[in-house]
Amino acid sequence: MKQSAESAASPWEVAPSQFETIRMMARTAFGLDLKPGKEALVSARLGKRARELGLDGIRTYLERIQADRTGVELIALIDALTTNYTSFQREPQHFDLLRTRVLEPAARDHGRVSIWSAGCATGEEPYTILVHAAEVLGEAGLDRLRLVASDISTRALESARRGIYTEDRVAPLPESWRRKYLQRGTGEQQGYVRVKESYRKRIDFQRRNLMESHPDLPPFHVIFCRNVMIYFDKPTQEALVGRFAEKLEPGGWLLIGHSEGLMGIRHGLEYVMPAVYRRPAGTGRAR
Repeated sequence: MKQSAESAASPWEVAPSQFETIRMMARTAFGLDLKPGKEALVSARLGKRARELGLDGIRTYLERIQADRTGVELIALIDALTTNYTSFQREPQHFDLLRTRVLEPAARDHGRVSIWSAGCATGEEPYTILVHAAEVLGEAGLDRLRLVASDISTRALESARRGIYTEDRVAPLPESWRRKYLQRGTGEQQGYVRVKESYRKRIDFQRRNLMESHPDLPPFHVIFCRNVMIYFDKPTQEALVGRFAEKLEPGGWLLIGHSEGLMGIRHGLEYVMPAVYRRPAGTGRAR
């Protein structure tokens, strides 16, 4: 008797029915759109996680996830499936806009500024926002800044909170900024830098799932959500942009990745330029 394709597969290769189970888990819990053709990637990444746990294959790993009522292993699943690539000063046009349209007016008017880095990964984006704010508002002015940085990945957030990077990672920052805001490692830490504690503590790092609503968050003047929506299908993107729009102050800015766009998505935001949208100034208060 011939074995089925599924039963003949290696325990370290995702069978078709297992792939569908993983797709459903990822979509339901996190909005992640795993398209067909990703089977080899899923096999490699989940196989690595299963070996870390001392399990004997993908099947037992899926059983572990389904049996875990704490949700910890489901978070580990999303850690395994997503790529937390980011960099300092990535897409610098956004930081130019942040300075000229938000920070500089706030500095002149002594106004408060609230910013959300949604999908902050390992922290390069919120730390870049922070140093721009420090340069424009000054040290005293940072007390008027609220900077929330969130990610669904506990692993990425732990790295972001530590604020430790190799020297090549911070190379996009001007040398004067590196001296001002970073500490250089010595001895065993040579080749690494760390964001100074006085600046690290100014960022409110939080674990948040963007598929959920966030009634406890305040309205924001700017929301950064860059290179996150590429993981989602159109209906999920539309729902997410709708939630962001509700969290923006009238006249507030939504900044997305240049590889992303809102074409084909219904939303109430004004298009400003590629990867930049704005909530109309005359709309009601954010919720």
